[in-house]
Amino acid sequence: MESTPIWQWSAVETAKAIKAGQASAEEVVTAHVERLRTANPPINSVVVDLTVQALEAARTADRRQAEGGELGSLHGVPITIKINVDVEGQANSNGVAAFRDNIAPADSAVVANLRGAGAIIIGLTNTPEFSLRAFTDNPLHGLTLNPWDAAVTCGGSSGGAAASVVSGIGAIAHGNDIGGSLRGPASWNGLATIKPTQGRVPAFNPSAPVERPPMAQLMSCQGPLAREVADVRLALEVMSRRDVRDPWWVPAPLAPAGTGGPVKVAVARIPSDLKRDGEVLALIDKAAGHLSDAGYDVSEVDTPDVSVALKLWADLIATEIATLQAPQMREVASPDFLRALDGLLRMATILDGEAYMRAIAQRSRVLREWLAFLECYPLILAPVSVKRTPGVNADLAHDHAVGEILGEDMRFTAAISVLGLPAAVAPAGLIDGHPMGVQLIASRYREDLCLDAAAAIEARVGVLAKQLWAREGR
Repeated sequence: MESTPIWQWSAVETAKAIKAGQASAEEVVTAHVERLRTANPPINSVVVDLTVQALEAARTADRRQAEGGELGSLHGVPITIKINVDVEGQANSNGVAAFRDNIAPADSAVVANLRGAGAIIIGLTNTPEFSLRAFTDNPLHGLTLNPWDAAVTCGGSSGGAAASVVSGIGAIAHGNDIGGSLRGPASWNGLATIKPTQGRVPAFNPSAPVERPPMAQLMSCQGPLAREVADVRLALEVMSRRDVRDPWWVPAPLAPAGTGGPVKVAVARIPSDLKRDGEVLALIDKAAGHLSDAGYDVSEVDTPDVSVALKLWADLIATEIATLQAPQMREVASPDFLRALDGLLRMATILDGEAYMRAIAQRSRVLREWLAFLECYPLILAPVSVKRTPGVNADLAHDHAVGEILGEDMRFTAAISVLGLPAAVAPAGLIDGHPMGVQLIASRYREDLCLDAAAAIEARVGVLAKQLWAREGR
């Protein structure tokens, strides 16, 4: 570790080094600030620079340590925050130019938890307008590029978060997910992540003038992106701490009792109507082999109908947006966003009041089927996407592009969102120099199973970010 640049240290290594006195928080933050200055301009991942405040926070952290104060598990560790949650004194713009002056009066729940554990925020990361595209571009802060290849997307809506942390800007990146916004960027940037169970991580933005629609509350979740699974696990523990402002928060243990014996893994059989890329499926097969090698009981089986869950996700989220949010969006959003919004609405059925209530009721039946399946197979190995990484702003290619990307290519990703189940992503390898990840789905509050399996794959694939840095000669 002594010969490795500080900005390349994992979050776990960084926290240990600071607590052991091997490096000061100021030295660590300075290294990440310097890395930001070098790596960020070509990709535009961090769009609000908080490095001046970060260096002062680092000096305060060092004084606290010198005085023998209690140190949190992320003491001195540099992180980034996605620009769609509240950071006190900063604008929660959510990528929308009209919201550039939406100054947060206090920290959001997840930010308060991270700061409470000693993490130091070095910048805010980019997101598409309203965090409602799988591609990170907006008129306020511009386009974020994938550090591996500017010709393909970094994903969205946590695209800035993913691009920053894989580049070595911060040891952990905060993001969130309502239809794949953690999982897509993790897959396409070569990162690990966890979309937690709904209720695991508290969420609340003091700047929000109204509450989110009901199903958005049940589908949206906060989570970490990191280069290594151990860092995701550490960040999840911190993010999951109680905040009374979130009435959905659940005090569930992070390490429940084991399953007893080898864990059965269902490799999801791909629906016949999906066009798929053979090389992507080959990586999923390799990941299945890695799990088998690690002692998992792996078999390919039919999961409950993912198409039914996908339609529920699309109809419910589109109905809420069309009813409560689209009028404001159409007043302030860019033409590109409105094209993508219309694409999302086009892939769904906008429900009337009765149909909306029936769809919510049906969600319980569908979730029950998946939970019963997960009693037999505690883990599901599924694709994030059945195709390679899309090009930049591919959702604008034609009228039905959004439906093709979310409803077909990423069906297993969007569909799982409506169920509120935990899902991790582990990097599985490279295809033509572009990273590709796999998704690991478990039952409610079994993030531990997801992350254990992700770590088993990581142990055999390696940390892909190191290959990216090797290209730079690092």
